[in-house]
Amino acid sequence: MARAAAEQLRLADVVQSWLGRPVLVIGDAMLDEWRFADSDRLCREAPAPVLTLRRRISAAGGAANTAVNIATLGGRSVLVAPVGADAAGDELHDCLDRAGVWDRTVSQPGRPTPVKRRMLAGDQILLREDSGDPDDPLSDQGVDCLLTALDCASEELRAASGGEKPTLVVCDYGMGALPAPVRAWLVEHRDRYATVALDAHDLADWRGLAPTVVTPSFAEATRLLARAGTVGPTTNPAAPADPAGTATTGGHELHLEHPEVDPADGPSELTVGTAPGEAGMRRTDGPTGEPTPGESRVAMTRDGLSVTGTGVTVNAEVGAGVDRAVLAESRLAELRAHTGAAVVAVTLDTEGAVVGGADGEPARSHSTPVPASHAVGAGDAYLAAMTLALAADAPLSTAAQLAQLAATSTVAGTGTCVCRREDLLAALGRPTPDGRQVLVDTGHLAEIVAEHRRAGRSIVFTNGCFDVLHRGHVRYLEQARALGDLLVVAVNSDGSVRRLKGADRPVNPIEDRAALLAALTCVDHVVVFEEDSPAALIETVRPDVYVKGGDYPPELVPEAPLVQRLGGQVRTLGYVPDRSTSAIIDRIRAYGQEGATGADGGPATPAPEVETSGAAGTGSAATTGADAPPLTGKAP
Repeated sequence: MARAAAEQLRLADVVQSWLGRPVLVIGDAMLDEWRFADSDRLCREAPAPVLTLRRRISAAGGAANTAVNIATLGGRSVLVAPVGADAAGDELHDCLDRAGVWDRTVSQPGRPTPVKRRMLAGDQILLREDSGDPDDPLSDQGVDCLLTALDCASEELRAASGGEKPTLVVCDYGMGALPAPVRAWLVEHRDRYATVALDAHDLADWRGLAPTVVTPSFAEATRLLARAGTVGPTTNPAAPADPAGTATTGGHELHLEHPEVDPADGPSELTVGTAPGEAGMRRTDGPTGEPTPGESRVAMTRDGLSVTGTGVTVNAEVGAGVDRAVLAESRLAELRAHTGAAVVAVTLDTEGAVVGGADGEPARSHSTPVPASHAVGAGDAYLAAMTLALAADAPLSTAAQLAQLAATSTVAGTGTCVCRREDLLAALGRPTPDGRQVLVDTGHLAEIVAEHRRAGRSIVFTNGCFDVLHRGHVRYLEQARALGDLLVVAVNSDGSVRRLKGADRPVNPIEDRAALLAALTCVDHVVVFEEDSPAALIETVRPDVYVKGGDYPPELVPEAPLVQRLGGQVRTLGYVPDRSTSAIIDRIRAYGQEGATGADGGPATPAPEVETSGAAGTGSAATTGADAPPLTGKAP
């Protein structure tokens, strides 16, 4: 028991150590749309259910979900990807915003954002509709903008982390976001990144990248081996092989078969059986049956000699005891050779994963089977945790454990999987206390800060009025929180706001303002101060990072000399146009002055609020990453 507790504590320390780790994600970003419906009858036109839509949710998918998982696990996440200038693209920007991802996506007018729409009744997915043509290539201008955004985001991350090389995650799902010029750029500039993780449907395209880790599914791994012409998997990794492409096991030769036509969007059709002409070869004259859905499931054929699953057929007679984990483990060395990766993690869906590096024994992790609708995006959580752990110099076995735990802890319900740092720590028996005191007084704050310092945590501090809390505030606070281990927010009292803003402010009293701030998950502690300046609180907290909103250099912040004297650094987070308390109040007052009717005698209709820059912007200037501010948010 004591050993298990010590192991959990060690893993939790790794989770803490990757906080703020800079990670750049590039690849195929998409939107996941979930439509939940009820059905209690069939339609008269056909034997099909009549669906009544009850709710709809959207989530980041593909590379965007990997970026979201890195952010929610505590990393400093930046996404570079082409995104359409359409409604789906707008929703994707909002998803990134809410997760605190630095959005450096590139707007691609005329090229739609890929969307996967799922319709469900209960937990059962009835159908999936995909939109976005993977054969629609990026224009030359789009490629140039993507390369510019990639270069700028890399430098932005490096500058934000004090010169530390960022980590790179490449998510290539064959949807056109990573054409040859982008792949060539990444290979040429490989030395700009300390750790490189690769998740690609076609691993052969990335041999020159020399990634730190690749995370192929079983089908992707077998497809690569088949293309490379390597020997087939065996039950005995030490079995001798001959140049003909066979391997000996148990007195029989196993043979790898692969179709000449390899579908671009589908699993590899790999057959493991005895070599052609042998007596023990798999029989094909009997009924073959149908595999159950998913690569992790197999169905026994009625001839009793073979089992078939999506992507793999194993001869039960000569391959007794062979399973996908054994097959993957026996081919780890070849996979490392063909990908150039230091680490290969072959994911097996509900069967877990097999992980191997240059040194040490392969690591095997396990998972719990869940409905398919619960596991969408679990691989993104696995990739995010694996990348962060390796970037934090964790041992391979530790990285494998945390990656599997992150994937497993996300599959409790239907929807796109996202693992939060709090979820991972709770799974390790180190939950954030639900009863933690967020609203604190000045005296108690000093004790809390001292406790965090003893635990080695870095403290971020910001202050402001936070009157009429809005989206700009939330994004500002999320990005401030990403700069350290916890965020302390000092909010001006009502009297202080009146002195600073005028007799008609604040609009909301301090009780409401403090309660709303305390309800935000990115805020750890809220303290109210009466003074016009937070100098006394800065002396008390001695923050590692002091954050202010504004488009001016940090050295112009009035509190900068004090913070620097106390050993901290000052950061400014840029404004988002049309996202300010004063602008909201002015609009409300303007509507009141205009009256309840418009010029045509009908109800007055306020103009839609359009964001033109910053992390969630959809215009080309806002989303290329070339001229966007290093961080976006609204000054309090």
